[in-house]
Amino acid sequence: MTVPPDVLALVAQRTAARQARDFAASDRLRDEVLALGWVVRDTPDGPVLSERPPYDVLPTVRDLPDRSAAPDARRATVALLVDGWADDVRTCVQALVAHAPDDVVVLLLDNASDAGGAVHELAQAHPGRVEELHVEQAAGWSEARQALVRADVATVHVLMDVSTVLEGDALTPLLAAFDDPSVAGAGWRGVAVQDGWTAFQDAPAGEVEALLGYLLAVRRSAALQVPLPAGARFYRNADVEWSFLLREAGGRLLALDLPVRQDRHRGYHDSDPAYRDKQSRKTYARFLQRFRGREDLRLR
Repeated sequence: MTVPPDVLALVAQRTAARQARDFAASDRLRDEVLALGWVVRDTPDGPVLSERPPYDVLPTVRDLPDRSAAPDARRATVALLVDGWADDVRTCVQALVAHAPDDVVVLLLDNASDAGGAVHELAQAHPGRVEELHVEQAAGWSEARQALVRADVATVHVLMDVSTVLEGDALTPLLAAFDDPSVAGAGWRGVAVQDGWTAFQDAPAGEVEALLGYLLAVRRSAALQVPLPAGARFYRNADVEWSFLLREAGGRLLALDLPVRQDRHRGYHDSDPAYRDKQSRKTYARFLQRFRGREDLRLR
């Protein structure tokens, strides 16, 4: 990959602008580089250049559209946070397109991953069913997920992991749960707090204390009123924390038996163990500090 000298000169100017904390000039120079067909990405080792892809890339999730105040414009959106693993993304989305009702839209957020090409390919192959968003700077789980909620215009916002694969129409019964106005969330796997609040155990279908984020649908109005826990950079335990926040606000959560399977959950198995465990412990400690002993939120 040969980078033209004029692009390298602009990148050098941008580096100098960033060092001088002239961020307006830095943004302008980044846009000039982009106009010449190149994307500059900042890393701890310095700027990295790549050829501009055939789709728009926003700087961060904070630049996603904010439609929080917009009225509901469709029944449901399934939002997938893409951190890589292009083949898994294809498998998950193709199953969604095959089994989900036609009025359900799949929204893919390429979180500065190496699967941006697959995300674009799927959006091009399924216009009107699959929408794409791309950012150049990766965001933590909660920040990215809440940005997707704000960008949505559906009555029900569905969080889904790319390891979750539909084997039938799981969305119709999931969405039907929201016919009950007291329901804030519904999902595939429910859990209950163990005595002592030291761990969680699987819960049967029905009303549950918490839902896991493999396939978790939330009423958009509730998700905007009760945002995801802001400090959660990694998903593990954050979906349980959010569940208790939603229930503390008065919403009910339902777990359903659904025709889905879980393939390899790469977010857990293929992430850095030290980072995963550190962030999971931080989230669980925050959860315990707020909710431990809240027996009024237990289901008997």
